[in-house]
Amino acid sequence: MRNLILLLLITLVSVAGVEAQFDQMIKPAEMENVKIKQFEDDGLAHFSYAIHVDDQMYVVDPGRNPQPYYDYAESVNAKIIGVINTHPHADFVSSHLEIHNTTGATIFVSKLVGAGYPHQTFDDGDILELSKDVRLKAMNTPGHSPDGISIVVEEKNKDVAVFTGDTLFIGDVGRPDLRESVGNIMAQREELAKMMYYSTREKLMLLDDDVVVYPAHGAGSLCGKAISKDKNSTIGKEKLTNYALQEMSEEEFISLLLADQPFIPKYFPYNVDINKEGAPDYLASKLAVNRLKKNYPVSEEMLLIDGRNHELFKNSHLLGSINIMNGAKFETWLGSLVAPETSYYLIAESEESLEELISKAAKIGYEPFITGAFVYDAKDGGSMSFFDKDDFDKNQDTFTIIDVRTEGEVAQGEIFKNAINIPLHDLEGRVGEIPTDKPIMVHCGTGYRSAAGSSIIQNALRDFQIIDMGSTIMDYK
Repeated sequence: MRNLILLLLITLVSVAGVEAQFDQMIKPAEMENVKIKQFEDDGLAHFSYAIHVDDQMYVVDPGRNPQPYYDYAESVNAKIIGVINTHPHADFVSSHLEIHNTTGATIFVSKLVGAGYPHQTFDDGDILELSKDVRLKAMNTPGHSPDGISIVVEEKNKDVAVFTGDTLFIGDVGRPDLRESVGNIMAQREELAKMMYYSTREKLMLLDDDVVVYPAHGAGSLCGKAISKDKNSTIGKEKLTNYALQEMSEEEFISLLLADQPFIPKYFPYNVDINKEGAPDYLASKLAVNRLKKNYPVSEEMLLIDGRNHELFKNSHLLGSINIMNGAKFETWLGSLVAPETSYYLIAESEESLEELISKAAKIGYEPFITGAFVYDAKDGGSMSFFDKDDFDKNQDTFTIIDVRTEGEVAQGEIFKNAINIPLHDLEGRVGEIPTDKPIMVHCGTGYRSAAGSSIIQNALRDFQIIDMGSTIMDYK
């Protein structure tokens, strides 16, 4: 309760008092000779960057597909000479090794990672000279992970920007509970939270207020719990508005940071391990996926991931399928519901959509687990009931309502008083808790997760009526 009150008070202060100070704050530092390009992956809320001076370019925290960085380098007539990883990311697979193999660029990473690929260590005190006026400085900033670094850009002897990886986000800091069982260094969450306290207060917060902050993630990432929609900030603005940078004791900080963190997807530890060793080439790995003929006959004993629209799925689908729609969060939910090394079939509504789904699976390193991928448009498969709003509104008590939102979302506001909350990531293992004396109605917050949730329940309870409320849930919020 103390944590929640503190967070609420900080939020109120930021809205009522701090906002008035924004117009008077120091403007972001100007950069004359160094250019920074931000790349955004909406699906994973991931930011990566290109830093280039004259004809030399460094890439920071690249995603799985290296092509955007090659294209940008060509557009500015620059050569990629270095790749810097702030840490082994858990939520996406990086292309650092592929970029090294393709361009000869040197990979820079902290010595604490214990990287299994060719690299040069980059830690406190290490400097990369980009020109006579511009250099990059390494700063060890553990907290999200024990091996995390930030990269300070200095121009004409003044710090102008900092790439903070998963240490400092806009409005938040990185969660400290992902590295208790993976990586070169094991660390307990309390220990990492303590490291975060000192990384923020004794390193990042000591930078000038006008230093521009470039994080590795934005709103929607599961690497934090309160990340802003803003894509960059300044140290000064974060000191004023970021709940985690307010004045508090180490004990209060640890308690606040550990509270209410989101669930950890199944694929996170697997991605850390991949990124420590380096992933196979993106295009070659995608091309190796077995494309099958349309409506390929598959045994329902196999795991089937159906990425089609929920209406197509409800009209006809292969029995046993899980309906993870091809939307903004497909890759996150694929890696949350399917454990690494689990073989599965991938189903789409068109060839174009199928290729898109394979690409999304590859972003989290799940393309090798695809037994086969094919288009499905048959009309004689299994079906599900469509939501009838009038029938539901007449008597909600005649339905068992399952809310697959997270516990944190439910705490912020119930939608139906008698709903049973089983978060989607826990649903498969808790279907046995669902009463079966009434038709089962499934909802989430927008309609995306309920498609997957209702299909999971249907697979377990074949003889019962399972109904997905879909996007109609918005009418009740």
